[in-house]
Amino acid sequence: MKRLLDSGVSRQNILYLNFFDDRLRGLLKDNLGVILEAYFSLYPKKKNVETVYCFFDEIQVVTGWEPFVDRLMRTEKCEVNITGSSAQMLSREIATQMRGRALSWEIFPFSFREFLDYKKIDCDGPLSTKKRLTIQNAFEEYWDTGGFPEVAGLDRMLRIKIQQEYFNAMLFRDLVERHNIPHPRAVTDLAHWLVDHVGSLYSINKLTGYLQSLGHKAPKAAVSDYLEWFEDAYVMFTVRVFDASLARANANPKKIYCVDHALVTSVSSGILVNSGHLLENLVFTALRRVTPNICYYKTKAGHEVDFIAVQQASPHMLVQVCESMADQQTRKREITALAEAMTELKLSKGIIVTRNEEEQIQVDAGIIDVLPAWRFLLNMEL
Repeated sequence: MKRLLDSGVSRQNILYLNFFDDRLRGLLKDNLGVILEAYFSLYPKKKNVETVYCFFDEIQVVTGWEPFVDRLMRTEKCEVNITGSSAQMLSREIATQMRGRALSWEIFPFSFREFLDYKKIDCDGPLSTKKRLTIQNAFEEYWDTGGFPEVAGLDRMLRIKIQQEYFNAMLFRDLVERHNIPHPRAVTDLAHWLVDHVGSLYSINKLTGYLQSLGHKAPKAAVSDYLEWFEDAYVMFTVRVFDASLARANANPKKIYCVDHALVTSVSSGILVNSGHLLENLVFTALRRVTPNICYYKTKAGHEVDFIAVQQASPHMLVQVCESMADQQTRKREITALAEAMTELKLSKGIIVTRNEEEQIQVDAGIIDVLPAWRFLLNMEL
């Protein structure tokens, strides 16, 4: 909207509505037409003469909204922008309803490159010693604060409080209220368990048993729904094992990650989350911005590689995350798993993301690039 105003578009030509506004609560699809009627009653001379720019935020709370927007685009001189905190906004049904007239984007918290842009730090071109040190220092800040724009530059306690409010708002607005969950405590207890265990394996049986141990009457079907809704709301993400058989993949334990690594540090109990898992979460979100098709990989020998990012237009990307390879046993374990996966998948390149280390390792299948996290993040976004 700011760009439109800066380009000279009149404020009267911009229609903005947030459907989470309590004054719109209970609005039904059959009544959506009242919105345009009210607008054109205020500005009748604009109808079919001037372009009206419509911004509808969280419109997915009105079930069956798609025909209204479709009609708007077909019959009125309108440019429509819709946003929502739900994966439903990317569904095939919407794409079909819009009949090729819609473009969809996923919006995540700041990536590292976006964070640098926000800080007005140049990261393009050759890296001089000064530029590299500036970027590394910025990464340490990004590591602490995460990618939510509003918390950048705030003191630690205020940042944590705001991030906790974000988390609670996502749980209650996007899950409890949207899905009319009768026992919200089960959802919040599950959400906090998942945050405490980012990067860890879980199963529905394990989660159901945990909730039942707390006294919640949560059947497996309900727990499965909760997990689906977490992902739908872009709060938590599930990663399954890489397998040609979807049935086998779903039968295996899955891993869990959060939309922002610093959100984890602000919300978690602080007892179970370690910096290695936070680094793994950071790498996941970087990969997730590129592709939704992310799995973990088990080699035939039973060794695990943290991520395989499945890309249509380029070779699959194998990524192992290891905070430090200084310990020789750790080094051997990480290299062995990645080299086995490269051989089995016939890939000539693998990546190990570390906190600060950088080198290149030759294995039988090809080359393993060991990269510090800041450099991996910049390379991912080129």
